Amino acid sequence: MEKSKTHTQSEEDLATLNDEGCKLLLYNDDVHTFDYVIKALVDICRHTAEQAEQCAIIVHCKGKCVVKNGSYETLLPMHTSLLNKQLTTEIVQ
Repeated sequence: MEKSKTHTQSEEDLATLNDEGCKLLLYNDDVHTFDYVIKALVDICRHTAEQAEQCAIIVHCKGKCVVKNGSYETLLPMHTSLLNKQLTTEIVQ
């Protein structure tokens, strides 16, 4: 009986990891300034100024950057708000 309980707990842990396993990607564009992107990341994703600046630099150099990790439900409002600011984002698992 103990093994069955442990097995069920492991399945629940795996389900939780899957729920938390999403990433919010921000893509580069030729329209928005660094300051605009940094402010959006601070306001919407609750980044520090340093975090937001580093993400903006990575996006500029590499074309995209993971700006937040979490569950789909947590990331969806951030994704929508960034889209409303005309920034290109995507939620991936």
